[in-house]
Amino acid sequence: MNKVIALAILFLSFFSNSILGQEPPPQSLDSLKMEILNLQTDVQSIQLNMSKSKKTLKRGIFIATIGYTITIIGGQLLGVRPQIGEALLYAGGAVGIGGTAILVNGFNKMDQFDQSNLNRKTMSKKK
Repeated sequence: MNKVIALAILFLSFFSNSILGQEPPPQSLDSLKMEILNLQTDVQSIQLNMSKSKKTLKRGIFIATIGYTITIIGGQLLGVRPQIGEALLYAGGAVGIGGTAILVNGFNKMDQFDQSNLNRKTMSKKK
């Protein structure tokens, strides 16, 4: 009985070392390393693009807020001083639209990154 148990333990230890002790093929390690490097590059590009877009988006929000504030003030002045109120309505609307255009430009910068990143990934997969 002891010989059977010893033989079973010896067999299991040999079998487990041959299965569990195997290393993945070097090719899969290299492809994993390349994928990790590609992901790190993507994250760095995203962070750089976000920092570039952040400035444009903040400027657009600020200008649009000022423009629409001027529009509100112009609306309030329509009852008291109609000429000044009307002028402020038009001026505030123009400034607000300008700020909105700057906001759209900031979002388009993000879309440009997404498209270039997508094109780069499809080109690398074809290789």
